Amino acid sequence: MKMLTVNEVAKLSGVSVRALHHYDDIGLLKPASIGRNRYRYYGQDELLRLQQILLHRELDIPLSEIGAILDAPKFDRLETLHKQRDRLAKEAKRYARLVRTIDRTIASLNGDDAMKNAELYKGFSAEKQAGYEKWLIDTYGGDMDKHVEISRKAYAALSAAEKARLQDELQEVETAWAEAMKNGVSADSKALDPLLARHRAWVAVMWDRPCPPEAYAGLADLHLGHPDFVKRYETIAPGFSDFHAASMKAYAKRLAG
Repeated sequence: MKMLTVNEVAKLSGVSVRALHHYDDIGLLKPASIGRNRYRYYGQDELLRLQQILLHRELDIPLSEIGAILDAPKFDRLETLHKQRDRLAKEAKRYARLVRTIDRTIASLNGDDAMKNAELYKGFSAEKQAGYEKWLIDTYGGDMDKHVEISRKAYAALSAAEKARLQDELQEVETAWAEAMKNGVSADSKALDPLLARHRAWVAVMWDRPCPPEAYAGLADLHLGHPDFVKRYETIAPGFSDFHAASMKAYAKRLAG
């Protein structure tokens, strides 16, 4: 193939010229050659490497790690592509399930279809949970990695029946919680205390340690800080994400005295 200029590569790939210059500066994607006119020229190998960079970015791998992966002595481009295809195919199926879940939720809210509570939770994967855990550690630092590991081990030790009961408990609490909101109960109402006590106890089981009031209030901020949690609560009921966090904070304040 003919050599392409940086502008041509940018137009072909959708990556800005500025980004391509940055990739060159940090050694992530060097041009095949630089002409006397100081233009950067790219060949087939560089285009394939750029594809790998973009694929790794789609898989949420930071630029600082991609170079080491691509430059590793045992890196096999074809084998990596097969693995990436398998991973993306699994993600595509999961997203398809999420789309169906959202469609059924919309239909249910419009009164067009009856939706079981369990169907609100279809499509949320173990891989996604791992992403939440990484986000927790990256966002809050400190001892968060230790707490996440304790929680992960405790949950893994539960039987399938125990895990199912935990999910059923959460769904029951959240459904009643959202229903209270729809019925006009204020977020700071003591009428919510029995539900919030059940929810805090559920959190303590998941954490495998007590959930003090300040930690419970912090969890409310965490839920509002991650878009996936906000989307999930809004799926249960429009406005529930804010109501959910506000009632948790109000309950924690009451507990703290």
